[in-house]
Amino acid sequence: MDLDYRTAFDLAPIGMILSRRRLVVDCNRRVLEMFRAQADQLIGRSFEALYPSTDEYERTGERIVASLDADGFYADDRVMKRMDGELFWCHVSGRALDAADPHAAGIWSFEDLSARRVLKVDFTPREREIAALLIDGATSKQIGKKLSISPRTVDVYRARLMRKVGASTTPELVHRLLGG
Repeated sequence: MDLDYRTAFDLAPIGMILSRRRLVVDCNRRVLEMFRAQADQLIGRSFEALYPSTDEYERTGERIVASLDADGFYADDRVMKRMDGELFWCHVSGRALDAADPHAAGIWSFEDLSARRVLKVDFTPREREIAALLIDGATSKQIGKKLSISPRTVDVYRARLMRKVGASTTPELVHRLLGG
């Protein structure tokens, strides 16, 4: 087997997608496996198909634009959707080729976290966003700033999450969200 860039891309141990204007231009085999998709279900199509809802797709796009660093890098953990409808935790990191126009073109990697983080409870889209940021160790103030909501609103969502998973403290909530 020849070792060239195409082979390296196709056989990479993490999922990879090349994008243009939030459309999948190309993806590797690991992405197809992870999202239980055929190439024609993704290539040339919107990333929206990989999100639990249109609202989460839109909000994530806005968050990426607002959170890119100076070199165009972005990363987070989020809930994504396989083509069969199953939701799962996924680590997404990537780079916009032009930080001034983040959605023009990008290179994105996807790591399936479902072996470490199991979705046990049905959360709303906003609860999923807040849960992901709590797992990352963000404070209510940091989460509020990132999601453009007040820290008090974050606290209300945190309390709702705690009730749903039966946790009495934030560390216990995080432990349960991580599958503990």
